[in-house]
Amino acid sequence: MTVLNEPSKRASRMSARQRLILLLLLGSQFMLAVDFSILNVALPVIGTGLGFELAALQWVATTFALAAAGFTLLFGRIADLFGRRRLFLAGMALLGLSSLAGGLATSPTMLLVARVAQGLATAIVTPAGLALLTTSFPEGPLRARALGLNGALMSAGFTSGAILGGLLTELLSWRWAFFVNVPVALAVLVAAPLVLTESRPARRPKMDLPGAVTVTAGLLALVYGLTRAGEHGFADPVALGGLAAGAVLLVAFWFVERRAASPLVPVTILARSTVKWGNLAGLVAFATETSLVFLLTLYLQKVLGYSALATGLSFGVLGIGTVLGGVIAPRVLARTGTGRGMTVAFAVQAAATASLALLGAGSGWIWLLLVATFVGGVGNMVAIVAFMITATSGLPDSEQGLATGLATMTQQVGITMGIPIMSAVVTAAMGTVLQGVIVAILVNAALALAGVLIRTRASTP
Repeated sequence: MTVLNEPSKRASRMSARQRLILLLLLGSQFMLAVDFSILNVALPVIGTGLGFELAALQWVATTFALAAAGFTLLFGRIADLFGRRRLFLAGMALLGLSSLAGGLATSPTMLLVARVAQGLATAIVTPAGLALLTTSFPEGPLRARALGLNGALMSAGFTSGAILGGLLTELLSWRWAFFVNVPVALAVLVAAPLVLTESRPARRPKMDLPGAVTVTAGLLALVYGLTRAGEHGFADPVALGGLAAGAVLLVAFWFVERRAASPLVPVTILARSTVKWGNLAGLVAFATETSLVFLLTLYLQKVLGYSALATGLSFGVLGIGTVLGGVIAPRVLARTGTGRGMTVAFAVQAAATASLALLGAGSGWIWLLLVATFVGGVGNMVAIVAFMITATSGLPDSEQGLATGLATMTQQVGITMGIPIMSAVVTAAMGTVLQGVIVAILVNAALALAGVLIRTRASTP
């Protein structure tokens, strides 16, 4: 019996080279996740230091989100066609240079240009890095373990970014929120050529320019509309115009892809139930958890009177929960199956989120917040790992850049759309801040519960 089991044991063990690949790629993905949130706490200080008008300060985050979400699908496909390692290295070089420029910025314009470049670097590195990860590990336990660790570190990066941003700003300067990326990017650029192998097709098809233009413009319009709606409400004409333009362009993209000789995204892939429903589940997972952090930030600062740094530290428990979720996800999903595991994970997240509706105005309620966010973080991360496995399974290595590009796009759009939606709910329901937050928390829990229904439509391989 031992002899029969030996091949499967070897198949579930990582080689020394795979461990190095994992360390390199997880480190880069963690750094990108930190970049999403590291400046949030520092924004008021940046505004004072560079002379930003208050109304223009949100563009420090918005320009990054626009570039990261708008170009990720395009660069994911370019990585498939022109080489994933090549794109990965180019993106890391751009990230290092743009971070240096951001740290040295002397005007609002220079800082915003650096943030656009950082967003573009994220759009390049994230899908290329994920494609290198999925193609380095075969489908099964090894890939599930790698994606679980990737999800855990990314989520830890989102949480760590807020804490690290507060510490760097308070102890050194807001500029170090940019400078911290430079040595990491240099280390990755030195190590990556020694560890990663190139992958690209022997015969390169022509680039689908009409598809690239329509999907990129559509995503940019959609993300801009959502961001504008978060600031001015969904009745704002500019927000509605952006959302409408995004919808029209994405519908046009669908028709372009149906007729293209070498489509950017083959319609057959979009029609796959694992890709279609898996990405929809991922959209729910990212939109609910990131917007919950926004709601609880309002609660901690506006109701309990916490400082920005104390608020960031309070989310450390959520970060621990997500890391634990990423570590245990491969084992949970191996025992339950990906589909059933996703169902249970969304149900746990929905129940933990719904319990937060009991929060009150007293400081003693912090214990409920800490316990609920820990449990919900575990559930959310198991759901995210299940989404990544579902959305990238059953596809050849030649299309992994596309699959991870779609998954990354889902992540970026989910992060972007969750906060405007919850902000609109808070505003509509608000008699007091606490009342508005509680109503929005219940809506958030209902969306997480919808993830259970979405999963029933997804057939996993």
